[in-house]
Amino acid sequence: MVQMMRQATESSFRRAHSGRDPIYARAGLPEWIFGGNEGERDMAGAAGSDQGRMEKLGYLGLGMMGFPMTRRLVNAGHDVTIWNRSAGKAAALVDAGAKLASRPREVAEAAELIFMCLTDAAAVEEVVFGQDGLATVAGHGKLVVDFSSIHPDAARTIAARLREANGMGWIDAPVSGGSKGAEEGTLAVMAGGDAADIERIRPYVLAMARRLTHMGPVGAGQTTKLCNQVIVGCAMTVLAEATRLAVNAGIDASKLPEALAGGFADSIPLQLFVPRMAQGIHSPPLGHISTMLKDLDTVVDVARNTSSPVPMSALAAQLFRLAKSARGADADALEIYKLSASQVG
Repeated sequence: MVQMMRQATESSFRRAHSGRDPIYARAGLPEWIFGGNEGERDMAGAAGSDQGRMEKLGYLGLGMMGFPMTRRLVNAGHDVTIWNRSAGKAAALVDAGAKLASRPREVAEAAELIFMCLTDAAAVEEVVFGQDGLATVAGHGKLVVDFSSIHPDAARTIAARLREANGMGWIDAPVSGGSKGAEEGTLAVMAGGDAADIERIRPYVLAMARRLTHMGPVGAGQTTKLCNQVIVGCAMTVLAEATRLAVNAGIDASKLPEALAGGFADSIPLQLFVPRMAQGIHSPPLGHISTMLKDLDTVVDVARNTSSPVPMSALAAQLFRLAKSARGADADALEIYKLSASQVG
């Protein structure tokens, strides 16, 4: 049911934004806004094959995002060594052809490109600098690609410390698209690091994502992700308001995406979030309340340090803090809609 709903809403959204829609055609909006260029992935794959040798890969962290991303690498035929704090989560990937390591350093020893997606900066710090971490092996020529969402300052500090410790390179490459994008390989990846390193990882990242954009030096990817979370976090709160207004006023909120398709209120969040809110679909979660709150709190911190006013983001953060208290840290972020119910249930 969930999959059918997702396919229907995505199909509706794409029809509404096809080249035949005069509103979007007149606006001159680029193709990547509505799904990207599949040729970009094909070109990247060709570039990788021209090099004559595929590099050995590693992946650390097999959670809601890391597991499906790793599965795409394995299914594409890559040599992947994996590690997860809870080894049981790795079983299906091992059955598919991945190699299981018992410690992060074993992944670093086996791989040339080391991908990871972890919960927060503390988890990244532990995997990199803890006992049997990445910093304990010879690192020259190896490159870490961190898909985690952490503070830009933390990314810069960790990258500098690791290079000093063993010469290993670093790219901060947070992603957008949620678990659905990870499953389908449609993630958007925003990266910070050296241009040559970005091109080195491109064919591998595009096995997991639709787009990889180089935003600048280390830390730039994390800053871009914060901008993404400003938009997504505020959109969730606003769409929750619209959905509640529809329900309380006695109209069918599940028909809002159809009614607003092609107008200025239309968007991927509208098409994806509102049906899930209206129908109470929260499994599998698109993202956790705790993750959105962490990112919005980071937005507020960076905004304070850069003298950037972010009143909407600050309010959204407080609403997600209430949602965390009411629904729990691991609840689907879209359960923020339930805050406005007469009784939170």
